[in-house]
Amino acid sequence: MNLKDLWKMYEADKRILGFSQHTLKAYNLQFKILHREIGDIEIDEISLNLLKEYLSKQSERLKPSSLGHRIRFIRSLFRFAFEEGHLSRNPSLKLKEPKMDKRIPKFLIEEDVIHLKITCDSPREHALLEFLCCTGCRVGEIQKLNIEDINWENCSVIVNGKGSKQREVYFTTECKVWLKRYLENRQDTCKALFVTETHPTRRMMIPTIRYSLKKLAARGEIVANVYPHRFRHTFACKLLDNGAPLDFIQGMLGHEKASTTQIYAQLRGERRRELYRRYF
Repeated sequence: MNLKDLWKMYEADKRILGFSQHTLKAYNLQFKILHREIGDIEIDEISLNLLKEYLSKQSERLKPSSLGHRIRFIRSLFRFAFEEGHLSRNPSLKLKEPKMDKRIPKFLIEEDVIHLKITCDSPREHALLEFLCCTGCRVGEIQKLNIEDINWENCSVIVNGKGSKQREVYFTTECKVWLKRYLENRQDTCKALFVTETHPTRRMMIPTIRYSLKKLAARGEIVANVYPHRFRHTFACKLLDNGAPLDFIQGMLGHEKASTTQIYAQLRGERRRELYRRYF
């Protein structure tokens, strides 16, 4: 079996397992790079040394995080080949990911959030900003939301997170007011919760959400870099400030592993330092 045939089987398996189009697209890119570099050779000719040579060349121009993604894909691909009986040995078994510095998530201070809210000049901007601030949702989760997903009585909504895992998130009364005002002003019949302004029948896509926030930040003269995921970090930071335990934050953010949420524990001290530098 050659490498290309292995990919076809691997991709089909992941589709059956329900992997998202976004994940499959990322895997496809990783495979194309691997295939381009080592060729369409027989998979039983692929050794640990060959994979290390490939990764060594890649490491010269990749960040540790990007190299880690590449290694995880290779391990997944050849683990599949081994478990399905296409290989008698797994050449990627001893591949290890590079060590990475733990980065403290960047958050927005309360002053910047207030400035953004004041700067909003349309019900859609208000609704989108409030929803980002009080739910901690990923931008991809927000983009996929439909109006019918909202439970107005409980101020909650079911979102589809990573790995097609669903979770219930909640929003404030203020957010509810702006969502209803935004929906009442719409004249379209699109089922999407957020639609574009120029074509109201089209769902608001991720790049459009990012652009809308950049435009809002520029109008409000916000110095900080404003992007969707930064609101997720800010949400976690606010929960920490209000005394929420990490396991609760983990559930709200939809993290599968507690270790992913653990990094937010560093925010408490970092936030104090940020505020000190800003105001002292």
